[in-house]
Amino acid sequence: MANVTLTKAKNTKNDEFYTQYIDIQKEMNAYLEYNPDTFRDKIVLLPCDDPEWSNFTKFFAQNFERFGLKKLISTSYAPKSKLGKYKKDYYQLTLFESESPKFDEKKTKTHGKIFILDRDDNHSGKIDINDLQWNYLEGDGDFRSDEVKKIRDEADIIITNPPFSLFREFVEWVIETEKKFIIIGNQNAITYKEVFTHIKYNKMWIGASSSGKDMVFEVPEGTEVSVKDKEKAAKMGYVGNYTRMGNCLWFTNLEHGRRHQPLQLMSMEDNIKFSKHKQVRENKYPKYDNYDAIDIPFTDAIPNDYKGVMGVPITFLDKYNPEQFRIVGLLASAGYDPFIVGIPFKGDRLACPLINGARIYARILIQWKLDEDS
Repeated sequence: MANVTLTKAKNTKNDEFYTQYIDIQKEMNAYLEYNPDTFRDKIVLLPCDDPEWSNFTKFFAQNFERFGLKKLISTSYAPKSKLGKYKKDYYQLTLFESESPKFDEKKTKTHGKIFILDRDDNHSGKIDINDLQWNYLEGDGDFRSDEVKKIRDEADIIITNPPFSLFREFVEWVIETEKKFIIIGNQNAITYKEVFTHIKYNKMWIGASSSGKDMVFEVPEGTEVSVKDKEKAAKMGYVGNYTRMGNCLWFTNLEHGRRHQPLQLMSMEDNIKFSKHKQVRENKYPKYDNYDAIDIPFTDAIPNDYKGVMGVPITFLDKYNPEQFRIVGLLASAGYDPFIVGIPFKGDRLACPLINGARIYARILIQWKLDEDS
């Protein structure tokens, strides 16, 4: 079931969810462990960002010299443009604006801002967040604008928590440039045609941390947050203007070590005898009514000796090793699309996967990679 807070964000266009510093740190460290020079001599762009509230700019500014960055650029969206049908006109002037001679009362709500860090501007002997320079953009800072696209084209790596309501568009906006990226999305985005196609053809994959788990986000004061999600955030140690969102993960096209760890699995016979999952022992890998593939409800129950096509949960992508498996397609309930499904439809009923007439939730279709080489 889709996360309630995410659904509300889509309906009201409430897209301001500020990622916690520790979550950013965990994810970025995974790439650095795999390749210490991941960010060296790179221009990093943080669109949809605001240094006053966002931790992305703070994190990269504080680590500018350690990472060996060439340049850090952040862009923010105009406060007036963020207002949705259910959102109050609540705006707190940022400190860097109020203390700067550049402050323009006419532009503060209607223009986006750009922040640049590339030199020791205050002559302190090091480059850090205190050297961040800012100015107003000509427009509202929408990532789809020509102005921000031009900034995008200058960058080497794009990192952000993009607007949830515009996730599909943002993915296309990034991938069309063939830039490297690390972005946060909801696990259900895997089933979007626009996203899955890129996963299938190895243009993006799941990041290194927080995959499919609860993540806590700070939200602006006055934001509508469900009591349940606020209470869950509080139990995780975040009290105040925070919300919890389930099934969040990182999407990227940067390599990390976790992506190349092979799954250790049993044979079909051993799974039927010894699997910890009663469903596997009793059902014994049934075939779909309308596709020539077997259903595997748990990633750790994938048989290591089955040669055909297998349908696995979308959570499989968290363990997907491209040297081990080939992604064939996707079975989902959004209608039949031969290009996305990857194998022929042989039924006369619903296009979503069925077993004995019962609908099964979305499945990723895979085969062992060895089959390609035999």
